Amino acid sequence: MWRPGAAAQDRSGRRHPIAVASGGPLASPAAMNWRRVLTRTLLPGLGLVAALAVATLRPVDPAPYPGQPYHQETRARLAELTAPALNPAPLAAGFGGGALLPAPGSGPVDPAAGRFAALPLAGYGHRQGRPATGMREELTARALALRSGGTTVVIAGIEALIVPPEVAALAAGRLEAKHGLPPGNLYLGATHTHAGPGGWGEGWLARQFAGPFTPGVREWLADRLVAAAEAALADLRPARLGHGRFRAPSLVRNRLLGPLGRIDPEFSLLVVAQDAGRRGVVGAYAAHATALPGQGMEFAGDYPGTWRRAVEEATGGWALFLAGAMGSHGPVAPARGVDGADQMGRELARRTLEVLPALALRPAVPLAVRTLAVTLPEAQVRVSQDLRLRAWAADRLLPWRAPVPLQVLRAGDALWVSTPGDFSGELALDVKDFARARGLDAAVTSFNGAYVGYILPGRHYALPGYEPRTMSFYGPQFPDYLMELIRDLAAPLAPGP
Repeated sequence: MWRPGAAAQDRSGRRHPIAVASGGPLASPAAMNWRRVLTRTLLPGLGLVAALAVATLRPVDPAPYPGQPYHQETRARLAELTAPALNPAPLAAGFGGGALLPAPGSGPVDPAAGRFAALPLAGYGHRQGRPATGMREELTARALALRSGGTTVVIAGIEALIVPPEVAALAAGRLEAKHGLPPGNLYLGATHTHAGPGGWGEGWLARQFAGPFTPGVREWLADRLVAAAEAALADLRPARLGHGRFRAPSLVRNRLLGPLGRIDPEFSLLVVAQDAGRRGVVGAYAAHATALPGQGMEFAGDYPGTWRRAVEEATGGWALFLAGAMGSHGPVAPARGVDGADQMGRELARRTLEVLPALALRPAVPLAVRTLAVTLPEAQVRVSQDLRLRAWAADRLLPWRAPVPLQVLRAGDALWVSTPGDFSGELALDVKDFARARGLDAAVTSFNGAYVGYILPGRHYALPGYEPRTMSFYGPQFPDYLMELIRDLAAPLAPGP
């Protein structure tokens, strides 16, 4: 007779396998132990995982941006901006610059002089923050000051991965306090070399690209930018300005879509010649400055650095390279490694020097700049195609929540647009079409003192990969939001025929 608590047995007296496997009241002590493990450990653990998923994840938000609070807030700021006068007036221009020579491990630590115990390279994440071993070539900071009709603008850049937000704020604040330059009249950019100084960022994301935070780096970079700008302002003298471009499709590729994707093949030029002084050239191109391989551990300027040196040596003047709309655009260097980067830079310099003599330079030009603080939408940092981190978790990875700058500069018949991230070369083509319909020549530059990740056409948002999946931080509507603002910010500077 079966008794409660007794094990099930067959006629031979052996325990019945079905009763043992069932885990029910006829289970063995071992099976009952497994059941206790399941109920006390595994199930609560699964419940905790589910609770964490609910707390940290939510679906990607595809809601259209018009009418959203961030859109309304930014549009209200845009409505407050005045339309500047575009009357041509006599131009004055000045050039400034200096070495950006980090010297890790060379004598006593002196951040003001660029001497650090160790300093990582910024760019490739697989370096894992290892310190640089030395200098392959000189890095620089450069600035061009323009003044016309009571407006002064400074275009400044560094041979570095980006202009970090803290560096931009320090430099803009000092130039405003000392020289009265409005922060919105400082047009910033970087070459985006992946072998420039790091150590400038705090937080998880910055560490992935720039290595561990190094005290003093931000102040040193800001000082170099300010020194270049001050030298340019002190050098102001009567000048003439022109603009131009040439096509270099063989040196750039769409690294996201390959031959199916569009490319921006134009190298844009802004040219200034002092009446009694030097000639300067600002160049912008869309190919990522990644011709140098990530295995190198020395500071180097990649192909933009070679371009700058070659132009300055040939003209005896001054040159500044600003990263163009580099989102999804990679370089096609003629060779691998260091030789390929140098050959690419020299080829672009050769074509630049061919174009310069034909450019018309005018002594009186319209000069105006409009800068808009853009409120960001809620971050949408994705963990899969359709799931993203909730805002509280995303903000731990992307610590910036302040509005970011968007800027449009009109200099003569050129329209230059500065953007706060890796702006897509495909989107830049649409900006250029907008400007050319109004009789202007446009260029788009990236890394203007803020960083919001990659800004790609919304139709690419569903693609897998690094740019659309990992680095598109603000959702599928963000690119259209910025494109609307660019057009409306530029409209008073490009009134059209």
